[in-house]
Amino acid sequence: MTDTVSQTERSRIMAQVKSKGNASTEAKIASLFRANKVTGWRRHLPLPGKPDFAFPKAKLAVFLDGCFWHGCPNCYRAPKSSKAYWKDKLSRNKARDKRVTEELEEKGWRVMRFWECELKDGDRIITGIRELTDSECV
Repeated sequence: MTDTVSQTERSRIMAQVKSKGNASTEAKIASLFRANKVTGWRRHLPLPGKPDFAFPKAKLAVFLDGCFWHGCPNCYRAPKSSKAYWKDKLSRNKARDKRVTEELEEKGWRVMRFWECELKDGDRIITGIRELTDSECV
């Protein structure tokens, strides 16, 4: 389908769209934590990369990476238009993810990243969290 506005106008419109986070995905994992009595987590601590969840006592940062925006190897389907733009965008996102992980690790934090599609297997996520946190935090 052809865009009905100019490229300049589309750019202006898209620049007005502000990120609100991935509230529905975060709500799902928060519910998963509560249902499995996982405690000790906080949302949106002011850490590099703004992890979705953090376990301060265990120094564990948890990121929920959207399959589209972070390039899930199983789910990502590149848009058919503006291929060069999306390829560069995805490369920048992946490079930023790597940089953030390295920065947190340098500060003594462990980092877990889950794909959005992995929320279907909640037991695997809970097991992973429990393995990396002290028993007093979970």
